[in-house]
Amino acid sequence: MNPNWELKNCCQHEQKVFLATIGIFTVVILALWRTFLLTPFKLITVFLHEASHAIACKLTCGEVEGIQVHANEGGMTQTRGGVYWLILPAGYLGSSFWGMALILASTNLLTSRIAAGCLILSLLIVLFIAKNWTLRGLCIGFIVFIAVVWVLQETTKARILRFLILFIGVMNSLFSVYDIYDDLISRRVHSSDAEKFAELCPCPCNGVGWGVIWGMISFIFLCASIYLGLVILS
Repeated sequence: MNPNWELKNCCQHEQKVFLATIGIFTVVILALWRTFLLTPFKLITVFLHEASHAIACKLTCGEVEGIQVHANEGGMTQTRGGVYWLILPAGYLGSSFWGMALILASTNLLTSRIAAGCLILSLLIVLFIAKNWTLRGLCIGFIVFIAVVWVLQETTKARILRFLILFIGVMNSLFSVYDIYDDLISRRVHSSDAEKFAELCPCPCNGVGWGVIWGMISFIFLCASIYLGLVILS
């Protein structure tokens, strides 16, 4: 069957559920943004941000010496070598990419299982290179949490794995855009990735400028994930 790129006859039942669920999750996330209830999901987003730095480092032949995620929603990836001007933007943009990938994976039960398996595997790997107990606890907690949801998915009529993957995807997409705004526009963190990138790049663009560019790319990733999700479900 050819993809329905024009989204003719949109929207069918599954497409409406997809859009409604993203809308509900967005409202819930924004309403609970400053509460402790979202802290674990924020930390998993920070983890994916730092993991993206690590992946970019390995892909450019560098060495990852350690990854940290802090309880205050900060994080750090210690690298040696690699292509630094690719490693720096990989955090924000990689986090947005994983959000898009998880949103798309949630459109199908099989791909939701694959996404859950990949998350568990990545958490297991990072568990052994984590440099602080916040990240170790996060890894263990989310491995158990995803595993419990997966077991409930397979043994009961509660089809919740897809919704968990979608929630993490939406959370990741929103947090990456917010993180760029918070670090670079509202309070200008001079040690941010974008500020460091501006020092390396010969382009006449400061950290705020790169933050705006990366924020727009992150928002495009979010819009693209919704559009492609509707195409997949059509």
